[in-house]
Amino acid sequence: MKSSLKSSDKALAESRQFGVRPVPLLRPLGWLARGWRDLWRCPLVSLLHGLVLALGGMLIFWLARERFWLLAGAFSGFLLVAPVLATGLYALSRGIERGEPIGFATVLKAWQPHDTRLVRFGLLLALAGTGWVLTSASLITAMAPAPINKPLDFVRHVLLSDSGLLFESWLALGAVLAAPVFASSVVAIPLLLDRSISVLGAVFTSWRVVMEHPAPVALWAFLIMAMTLVGMATAMLGLIVIAPLLGHASWHAYRDLVRGA
Repeated sequence: MKSSLKSSDKALAESRQFGVRPVPLLRPLGWLARGWRDLWRCPLVSLLHGLVLALGGMLIFWLARERFWLLAGAFSGFLLVAPVLATGLYALSRGIERGEPIGFATVLKAWQPHDTRLVRFGLLLALAGTGWVLTSASLITAMAPAPINKPLDFVRHVLLSDSGLLFESWLALGAVLAAPVFASSVVAIPLLLDRSISVLGAVFTSWRVVMEHPAPVALWAFLIMAMTLVGMATAMLGLIVIAPLLGHASWHAYRDLVRGA
C-alpha cells in the first residue's frame, strides 16, 4: 500500500512539472489544419500508416463478417487502441517541428524506445479495447431479440428495435468505458514519446488537460470519432488519409495543451 502511494505521489510530482495551456473551443480545427500540413510534408510514410490501419480494419471486417455482434465492438474498440498505433506519426510531426530529416528511420526509432513505457501503455490500451469488445458482444448477444450476424441484423434488431433500449444502452455503456480511456490517453502517448515521464505521470497529465479544458477536448473527441466513422464507412479506404491526419493533429494537440512540452 505504501509503495503504491509513493508511486502515485511521484507520478503527481512528475505531472506537475508540466502546465496546461488555455486553448479556445475551436482550437481542434487548428490541430487538424496543422496535421494536414504535416501529412503532405511526409506523404509516403504517413499514408503508409493509414494503409496499414485500413488493411487492419478490412481484416477485422473479413474475420467477423458473419458475426456483426462481435464486429460492432471490434470497430469501436479500434478507437481505444489507435493512439498507440500513431506513435510513428507523432515522431514524424516532432521531427518536422524541429527541422530534422524525417522518413522511415524516424518511425523505426520511435518504435524502438530505450525503455518499456510505450509498450506498457499500449498493452493497457489493448486490454481496455479487448474488454470493450467482450462487453459489447455480451450485451448484444444477451439482449438482442434475434441473432446478430450481419450489418442488416444489427440495424433491424439493435438500432431500430421496438423492444427495450438496446442500442441506447450499448452506446451509453461504450461512452462510460471509452471516456476514461480517452481522458487517460489524449496527450499521454506523445508525452511519453517526447519526455522522460512515467506512464502514470503521463496519465495524470492527460487527466489534468481534460479537467481544465473539457469543452475543447470534448470537441476533439467528437472530431476523432466522426472522422474515424467516415473512414470506416468508405470501406476503410478513407482511413488511408484520415488516420495519419488525426495522428499528426494529435501531436499538435499535445504541443498546444501541455506547457513545458
